[in-house]
Amino acid sequence: MSVTQQQVLDSLSRIKSPRGVALTNANVLSAISTSDGKVFFSINVDAAEARAWEQVRAEAEAAVRAIPGVTTAMVALTAERKPGIAPPPPPSRGAPGVQPVHAHRPPQGGTSPMSRQAEIPGVAAVIAVASGKGGVGKSTTALNLALGLRDLGLKVGLLDADIYGPSVPRLTGLHDKPELNEERKMIPLKRFGLSIMSIGFLVEEETAMIWRGPMVMSAVTQMLRDVEWGKLDVLVVDMPPGTGDAQLTLAQNVPLKGAVIVSTPQDLSLIDARRGLAMFKKVNVPVLGIVENMSYFQCPHCGTKSDIFGHGGARHEAEKLAVPFLGEVPLHMAIRETSDAGKPVVDSEPDGPHAAIYRAIAGQIRDQLKPVISAG
Repeated sequence: MSVTQQQVLDSLSRIKSPRGVALTNANVLSAISTSDGKVFFSINVDAAEARAWEQVRAEAEAAVRAIPGVTTAMVALTAERKPGIAPPPPPSRGAPGVQPVHAHRPPQGGTSPMSRQAEIPGVAAVIAVASGKGGVGKSTTALNLALGLRDLGLKVGLLDADIYGPSVPRLTGLHDKPELNEERKMIPLKRFGLSIMSIGFLVEEETAMIWRGPMVMSAVTQMLRDVEWGKLDVLVVDMPPGTGDAQLTLAQNVPLKGAVIVSTPQDLSLIDARRGLAMFKKVNVPVLGIVENMSYFQCPHCGTKSDIFGHGGARHEAEKLAVPFLGEVPLHMAIRETSDAGKPVVDSEPDGPHAAIYRAIAGQIRDQLKPVISAG
């Protein structure tokens, strides 16, 4: 059943803004995107009124989900301070009448954002695979590490949280749409013995993800909380590159048990890797270690090794920053070919040398997580 924009608007017309105006008449709605039962839009308000609008956002999302034919609804609250406008002064004591929306503020000295952290039911440990910059092979590493953990006897899930460039659908060969259970939670897709979820399952591969920060945060939160992950020892999260909204959202929503930093050996990549390390330390996330990807090129014909991007930079950086060095992964045709074909090397060539490297790295991660995981 096709869902139309008019159906969405009719549903939203029954939702009231904090001032009692119908949401469709409040001049706060972005363009509404509807495709294959998926509905995306944002509510754009001034930053001073954001807290008062959060309940409206939740009601709007629930109303859209109730429309027949809607399989996924994602509503983000975008809050921006209007340029040149200072925050409104606090209301005077004893002022008559109802205070404006911006006057309803939490007590001063509010709680830390980290206080919103809550475990994902059934998931023993959530770890992030991150990089300071793109193009270092982070997604390939995340998938093969998840498979390495699987080979060690763990129940593993993989969440592709790279909102702007989801790679997991291509790396796994999965292009199905997730179904909903009776509680209207998305059921992750299954392949290679993994439970897999990606924003790429919800949008077309060619779709440009032109999303503001709040929409990114909303999407990451939904893929954490609105997915029926079941019982998992480890949920591996493939993060977008950098140190932005998605990383902070994950750290603030879930008590991460650790982060793995992926870097190539050259100085330019290591500079960005340091930023990633610094960010996770700042939000009190343990750094499980650094992986040096594309560590050397190994000729598939003669086996000769060439240090195209230099060599050993990530190991040196790990020693300098006193974090574990997890291992070196070569730049090799087999890894690239299996990744492009949706047949990751740990699964398609389980007895090969590259699978052994990923499993060795996974073993070090497993050993650090032993206090919190059930298998081992």
